[in-house]
Amino acid sequence: MNRIHYETSGIQNSEIKTQLKNALDKINGVSMVNIDVARGSIEVGFNQSADENLIKSCIETVGCEITGQSWE
Repeated sequence: MNRIHYETSGIQNSEIKTQLKNALDKINGVSMVNIDVARGSIEVGFNQSADENLIKSCIETVGCEITGQSWE
């Protein structure tokens, strides 16, 4: 499983956190989503069938801006 960690701005409350989690969980191949509202971070675990660009697009569509990323 691949893991990527995003630093973001725009996760302001639990409602946005829930929207993000639900949207990311719908992507085929995503197997884990951890969101930390206080830090503004999102960790996504996914396999080869998931597209990293689709994951990024999903985060941005919910209204968050990706300010950094790292692979784990």
